[in-house]
Amino acid sequence: AALLNVLVGGGLGRTAMLGVVIRGALPWRHLTTYVEAVLRVYNRHGRRDNKYKARIKILVQALGAERFAAEVEREWEQIKDSPATITKAEYRRVAAHFALPPYAEAADAAAIVAPHAENPAFARWCRRNVHAHKVAGYASVTLSTKPGITAPPGDVTSAQMRAVAEWAEQYGFGEIRVSHEQNLILPDVRQRDLYELWLAAEAQGLATANIGLLTDVIACPGGDFCSLANARSIPVAQAIQARFQDLDFLHDLGELSLNISGCVNACGHHHLGNIGVLGVDKNGEEWYQVTLGGNQGLEAAIGKVIGRAFRAEEMPDVVDKIVATFCAHRIGDESFSETYARIGLAPFKERVYAQEGV
Repeated sequence: AALLNVLVGGGLGRTAMLGVVIRGALPWRHLTTYVEAVLRVYNRHGRRDNKYKARIKILVQALGAERFAAEVEREWEQIKDSPATITKAEYRRVAAHFALPPYAEAADAAAIVAPHAENPAFARWCRRNVHAHKVAGYASVTLSTKPGITAPPGDVTSAQMRAVAEWAEQYGFGEIRVSHEQNLILPDVRQRDLYELWLAAEAQGLATANIGLLTDVIACPGGDFCSLANARSIPVAQAIQARFQDLDFLHDLGELSLNISGCVNACGHHHLGNIGVLGVDKNGEEWYQVTLGGNQGLEAAIGKVIGRAFRAEEMPDVVDKIVATFCAHRIGDESFSETYARIGLAPFKERVYAQEGV
């Protein structure tokens, strides 16, 4: 039987923080009642008197994770076997709506891809944008919406979207997913169709082999489109992408995330980027604060501010210096996260602010 870990207290914005585990090894059938217990404790102790503090992350921080978890456990003991408990019958009813597609019989993937392996551009795309599938003979394909200087990151035209819809039908089972990195995913592509799909994606400008690399930038709409933003995000993202156009160099750098938010609401999840950029307002002017060391996934971490904020025109040089510091201290094929964890913030800060003597 599946067991679940329950985390609470995570949040974005000015008080960004990671969630803490308050319950491990929770049987799946108790998920709804346990969540109800969490909400009951929040409703009992939450700061309803202050709209800025009426958040569960603030409550967890104020009470402490241990006390909050203890309160939830006491509440849950009273309701865990209530009618809200998920039954096997209910599980089967819901699961029936998620039947697997009619996958075809597996084929020899190596034999399918091999004839095109001598094409370096296709091979590079396969390494970065094509991912393993649980069904033999199939792959998951990520279509990059980050072509660099030709379009804002995450921007897709109507013609491109129509093409993607056609590919979803032609090469899969009509399904398109959108990743939080703002790319498009075709989850069930037959491996024999990879080369043909790549040619079609190339023609539409959706085959940049940069998934997970520095130019796979996550950027919120920023001040160009959002009334909440303190600063623009898209021009900064494009300026950075323009600086790093060499795909060979990007592939040598390896996994490196750069996230940009135009305000403290953190829609771009800047604090979770290996390199994070936050737009801030200073006396009516746009400035950009930089954080380093953020990470998502199993090794989640909140980035740390390196120092004073920068003007928009400075940002490409700032990122260039951060990358140069990484390259200078990297050992072997270390990722940015691994190098940062080993050497810390100081070498990056020293190089970025070298001319100021900081």
